[in-house]
Amino acid sequence: MKGQKKEVDLKDTVESILKIYNYEKKNLISILLAVQEKFNYLPKETMVIIADELKIRLIDVYSVATFYKVFSLKPRGKYVINVCIGTACHVRGGRKIVEKVQKELEIDVGETTEDKMFTLETVRCLGACALGPVMVINGEYHGQLSTQKAENILNQYRAKGQETIG
Repeated sequence: MKGQKKEVDLKDTVESILKIYNYEKKNLISILLAVQEKFNYLPKETMVIIADELKIRLIDVYSVATFYKVFSLKPRGKYVINVCIGTACHVRGGRKIVEKVQKELEIDVGETTEDKMFTLETVRCLGACALGPVMVINGEYHGQLSTQKAENILNQYRAKGQETIG
């Protein structure tokens, strides 16, 4: 019974998002973004509902969801960390920042911590080359990083995360 309620809630949530976008296929990316914002990733069930309701093939929904890096098919952490490893950041120690974050969080790139607090990703450019190495956490830029600065920033987010949990 509990599983059925979850499915109904999921369907109701997706339906309410589809209604906002008038069930129009041209709004697929916006619909997927809204669904991801709600669930913090795109559960398979939501993509099936979207395909059915928009009367498009599931493969077409999946293709959009996997083409754009902004979408995730796996649950992500409360804080998504993007560390730049583009040329400017790389030569200034971007790789060391990635390694420090991996060590601190005990995860690899593309993974989420067990407590669902952090997800670590790398990107080729964040458009802030003069500030390299750069790390962005949920849209907040942190530049001119050292490994110690990166650790301090992670500790601030850990404390912030604990405040909202406790």
